[in-house]
Amino acid sequence: MNDVTMRLDGLTKTYLQGTPGEVQVLRGVDLELCAGEAVALVAPSGAGKSTLLHIAGLLDAPDNGSVEIAGQNVAGRGDRTRTALRRQDVGFVYQFHHLLPEFTALENITLPQLANGVSEKSAQERAMTLLDRVGVAARANHRPAALSGGEQQRVAFCRALANKPRILLADEPTGNLDPETSDQVFDALMALVRDEGLSALIATHNMDLAARMDRKLRLEAGMLRPVE
Repeated sequence: MNDVTMRLDGLTKTYLQGTPGEVQVLRGVDLELCAGEAVALVAPSGAGKSTLLHIAGLLDAPDNGSVEIAGQNVAGRGDRTRTALRRQDVGFVYQFHHLLPEFTALENITLPQLANGVSEKSAQERAMTLLDRVGVAARANHRPAALSGGEQQRVAFCRALANKPRILLADEPTGNLDPETSDQVFDALMALVRDEGLSALIATHNMDLAARMDRKLRLEAGMLRPVE
């Protein structure tokens, strides 16, 4: 795990919110993610973990600091460039699957690839390979409403990895599931991270799941600190 795929350096972010006015959410966040590494991000509600994930994923910009992907500082790039980088290099998974309800599982994973210029045949092959890895290939032609919660989230993982990103960012990806399903879905996620050689930053309240990752970091008072 020597290849640094993402480096966050000195990130700060402040919001204006009525009283007391300015709320400084990030106060100088530094982080390196390496290929094949899964890092747990633990924090109480409101500590700023979603803000950090959005900045790391180029959905938001920091007030100060840099976001480097594969050695390139990308935080200050224009919207079009950041969108292209995000589509190619970053995969997102959220607590709720956000699958497109009118499309099948296969189509939900194929569509992002088609938008990225991949042929339909190659996109479908990639989608079926990913679905097979997480054990839901037999459900490829079912729409989200016909899938269980665990199956929906597995499909969401596959969609996040459809374009072979370098980095996976996940915000409470098992938070909406029962404990048994959560364990099964987390195992599927970790297998994908290892197989694809991804850098993964996974926000979770579940300390048992956090303990199964390579490192644990706590976001507290706007700073990242290691958890022993």
